[in-house]
Amino acid sequence: MPATALTSPAAKNKQYVNISAYKFITFNDTAEKRPEFIAKCEELNLKGTVLLTPEGINMFLAGLRHEIDAYMDWLHADPRFADVVAKESLSDHQPFTKLLIKLKAEIITMRMPLIKPEDGRAPSVDAHTLKRWLDQGHDDNGKAIVMVDTRNDFEVDVGSFDNTIDYRISKFTEFPAVIAANRDVLNDKTVVTFCTGGIRCEKAAIHMQNVGYDSVYQLEGGILKYFEEIGGAHYHGDCFVFDYRTALNPQLQATDTTQCYACRAVVTPREQISPWYVEGKSCPHCQKMMAPAGIESLAASAPEAN
Repeated sequence: MPATALTSPAAKNKQYVNISAYKFITFNDTAEKRPEFIAKCEELNLKGTVLLTPEGINMFLAGLRHEIDAYMDWLHADPRFADVVAKESLSDHQPFTKLLIKLKAEIITMRMPLIKPEDGRAPSVDAHTLKRWLDQGHDDNGKAIVMVDTRNDFEVDVGSFDNTIDYRISKFTEFPAVIAANRDVLNDKTVVTFCTGGIRCEKAAIHMQNVGYDSVYQLEGGILKYFEEIGGAHYHGDCFVFDYRTALNPQLQATDTTQCYACRAVVTPREQISPWYVEGKSCPHCQKMMAPAGIESLAASAPEAN
């Protein structure tokens, strides 16, 4: 296992533990449980977002080591979440500005009500097996591997696996249509779906099975778990994350990539050299999108990240 942000000596001096975790499970008492989640997170000084949905839970939280450990112990006391394992990365700043405990209809919006991961997951491939498949150019049955990125287009632009199929979707609800349109191209291959942490690719793989794909897998734990266990082999660039760090490299370290407050575009270090880049106000992407009403209109109309 390569040295990562979790194993290097410098990492031990970091202050904040950032966790991401989810589980698909019937969770019908979300409204009753919300005050308990708020109270526990506030007691432990945690910040971030927790989504409580009838189909399960999704969490992005950060705090000091003992605070995160205490939260996970509390969460595991509920039998439904006793087996939740969080992916971790470390930072020297709190990556979230506030705490949000939200009630939602889905962990990640797909609008496909027949998808119930709790009733049976799609097959998964772990990071080490995927690397071996990519090294040899085929799966263990000799079938060609196709990597399908289920993330939004702007996330893919920050980094992805080599030779990945990118359908340039702007939101996850577009995935079923594009995968149906490309079935003939993919159906004779082994498809590995992936995303940041595993949620979108889990739903995507189940949907593909439901519509008749014979050989489809989800990358267990997503890109972040792959980084943690493998590093950057067969991957180019960084991984977009939805907090102030914007992107993590394969060592799970924050990079100099940032996000424009006006148009929400990802701004690379090279793009930050542009005179159009004014922190908090504009970037080169704003120039391309510039409307007659000016930059202020971009800030008002920019879509929320999915």
